[in-house]
Formats: sequence, structure tokens, C-alpha cells
Amino acid sequence: MSKKAGTPKKEAPKKETAKKTEEVPKEVPKEVPKEEEVKAEKAPKPEKKKKPGKRIHTLYKVETDKVTRLRPTCERCGTGYFMADHGNRYTCGHCGFTRYKRAENEHV
Repeated sequence: MSKKAGTPKKEAPKKETAKKTEEVPKEVPKEVPKEEEVKAEKAPKPEKKKKPGKRIHTLYKVETDKVTRLRPTCERCGTGYFMADHGNRYTCGHCGFTRYKRAENEHV
């Protein structure tokens, strides 16, 4: 006695409820600004100044007919990768190789 999947089920008759004929219009309360909304209406923050980024002209020095590199290149990666100057050391951003600078007062 299995039922077929495509047959619709019989629905129970719905009971009709008596609707009220007299509807009293409700007064809508005036919107009072909440404390959170008042706080949100502050003056906009001033825009932060953007620092100018390092450009390629900081890596080379051009003299009449010569172009010289101002920073060393990475020993592992080759001539296309400049090393970053961190005060007491040079570091490659590609492979992480670090070369320390010699101190000026060091006598070796």
C-alpha cells in the first residue's frame, strides 16, 4: 500500500475567523533620537596625510653618461634585486639574505 509521490495531499478545511469591522487607528509615536544615533553624527575625521612612496629614482644616480646603483644587489638572487638599507644592515626582500655593515670605528 504505498502512495505515489506525485499525488497531492488532502488539505483540511480552514476555519474562517470573524474579522473586526471597527479598526481604531493607532497613533504613531514620534521618533526620538537615541543616544547612539546622536553620537554617530560627529564631525568627520580629518584625512591622514599619505607619505610619498620610494620611487625608482632613489635607487640610481645619473651622472652625465654614467648610471650608478646606490644600493647593493642581492648575492643570491642576482642583479635584479636590490637590498633594503636598514641602518646597520642590508636585507633582500625576495629571499631574506642579510649582510651586515661594518662599523666605522671597528679596527679588524
